[in-house]
Amino acid sequence: MSQLVPLNEVHKQLGAKMVEFGGWMMPLLYNSIVEEHLATRQAAGLFDISHMGEFVVSGAGAADFLNYCLTNDVRRLAVGQGQYTLLCNERGGVVDDLYVFRVRPQEFLLVVNAARIDADWEWLETLVDRCPAMDGFRLRNESADFAAFALQGPRSREILAKVLPGGSIGGALVTEVVQLRKNQWAGFVLEGEPLGVSCTGYTGEDGFELLMRPPLAEALWRRLLDAGRPFGLKPAGLGARDTLRAEMGYPLYGHELDEETTPLEAGLKYFVAFDKGPFVGREVLERQRAAGVSRKAIAFKMLEKGPPPRSGCPICRVDRPDETLGKVTSGVFSPSLKIGIGMGYVRSDCARLGERVGVRIRDRAAPAEIVSKPIYRPPEAPCKS
Repeated sequence: MSQLVPLNEVHKQLGAKMVEFGGWMMPLLYNSIVEEHLATRQAAGLFDISHMGEFVVSGAGAADFLNYCLTNDVRRLAVGQGQYTLLCNERGGVVDDLYVFRVRPQEFLLVVNAARIDADWEWLETLVDRCPAMDGFRLRNESADFAAFALQGPRSREILAKVLPGGSIGGALVTEVVQLRKNQWAGFVLEGEPLGVSCTGYTGEDGFELLMRPPLAEALWRRLLDAGRPFGLKPAGLGARDTLRAEMGYPLYGHELDEETTPLEAGLKYFVAFDKGPFVGREVLERQRAAGVSRKAIAFKMLEKGPPPRSGCPICRVDRPDETLGKVTSGVFSPSLKIGIGMGYVRSDCARLGERVGVRIRDRAAPAEIVSKPIYRPPEAPCKS
């Protein structure tokens, strides 16, 4: 049976169409995916992300343990900073992609994908057992103890400033929430309750993620909607979240990433710190770094109007449609670009920018071009600096 987010009844009152996602019942849309997408690009969108998981690793040995488990280097993080990173298996395959924040000198918060909470937890526990010499830390799964929202869009700072006055009490020390910058995290207090605020984003727009205990969730959700209404804020569901992230070329676990795909194949080498010492999967990734990979992740844009590409569509030679080069992992109609876009994997020798390929949609090889990421580039925003 699917789990319910704390605001399940509130979403239904707002007219949300609820669907199962990652073991949770979540809003797919409230009115229109395109409307919610464009509101986020032009003003702001408010997303319930309470389905995501939260792990806490604390103690003197926490940083050493995480550096063994994750590909990025947590030692680079000051208190109040976060980084995108990957949890890999011994084959170099991605168990999950996640964010890790240093919330205190010896305490880290991991925000993981909803569908991977159990798998991540089991793998981390396995790594604890395999590394008996690593001690002095505690690993806690607090996923059931939090609700979370994402406020995204160019007007998000103005909206949040009206709802959350005052300075932070932990993490990045700021006198007002709008001073937070990309990959920062800070602790605040609202109505006597703790509230964590980060600045990362899955849409390419400026914005924030808010992490709270469930009793605060409904009041904060309604406050944000009320404060944001004059700015054009709309509640947004999974549909818009998917089209927004696709325009940015951001990976989605189960599509671009899985346990048989390595960070180097996925084009995520930047988030692998080869200079930090041993970590799980390093040997395989070192070999790939030296020898190259046989397939690569690409982004593409359709060159003609027509049905959008979908996950699983074959990618082929544009002039030889019977020669398959790879397949689509994500495909959508881009509301911003008004054309079909997508991501996929192809043979490395065919992954050049500007290369023309065919995407087989409904028995036709529709022409497309391999492009750089992001596929759509929003205007610069303060959170990106």
